[in-house]
Amino acid sequence: MTSYAFFGALEQGFAYGLMVIGVYLTFRVLDFPDLTVDGSLPLGASVAAVVITSGHSPVLAIVMAGGAGFLAGAVTGILNTKFKILHLLASILTMIALYSINLRIMGRPNMTLLGKETVVDWFNALTGMKPYFSTPILFAIICVVAVAVLIWFLHTEKGLAFLATGDNMQMITSQGVNTDTVVIFGVGLSNALVAVSGALVAQNQGAADVNMGVGTIVAGLASVIIGETVFGDKTISRAIVAALLGSVLYRIAIALALGLKLGAFSFTPSDLNLITALLVIFALVMPQVKQKLMTRRAR
Repeated sequence: MTSYAFFGALEQGFAYGLMVIGVYLTFRVLDFPDLTVDGSLPLGASVAAVVITSGHSPVLAIVMAGGAGFLAGAVTGILNTKFKILHLLASILTMIALYSINLRIMGRPNMTLLGKETVVDWFNALTGMKPYFSTPILFAIICVVAVAVLIWFLHTEKGLAFLATGDNMQMITSQGVNTDTVVIFGVGLSNALVAVSGALVAQNQGAADVNMGVGTIVAGLASVIIGETVFGDKTISRAIVAALLGSVLYRIAIALALGLKLGAFSFTPSDLNLITALLVIFALVMPQVKQKLMTRRAR
């Protein structure tokens, strides 16, 4: 792998890092299978693109993208808690609706940001470094700040109620906590992080597209599983950091696979889903293999 490809993988890993953390919150913390993320990622990108092309600050674009993502997630939560629609179906319904909403927001299938200032341009001008080196640093800083705030929140009283809702809903309900509100807020927070990730990706790539969210949930789950397998998840803080680092490892693994050549055979970008499936299978099987080896040695 060349240094350019490595920094590119780091850039992608941290750019999608917030998305992976959002997926972790719903699937692992809330025990809420949420497919809304496939629609909220391009939602964040769409909102950011429209705000920036309208002449507003790219920072404002990120904030508004996060707000739009929160509303999308809240809709899924409301459909599930208030209208008693199965969580998986509720998220699918929201995801489908978001495709049309994203088209409506941009007024077209895609929107370019060429010639417009983004946070990436600001940071490159501030540091004076080459873009392929400075952009991963910018995204890493954003992710570290988000992780620190999230870990702090989860150790507050409301954060503990958030954790308890996913762990034992009946118990926390008996303590007087409104679990419907917690679920709505939790799914909203998750999709807000995903939408912010979409806004960062759009500003980095210089364009937003309604189809850029396809496969988001698969990549997110793969990153979470890889992070848990490699770094562990004994504490909530460690699990969140592991999810972020899992995103980076996932992108590095993709870059390595795409650069792999065995004679006349080589992977192409069209094989991305196959590579993702193989990575997830590997991450799921390795702990079992490791356990069997340790058992044999103990004998």
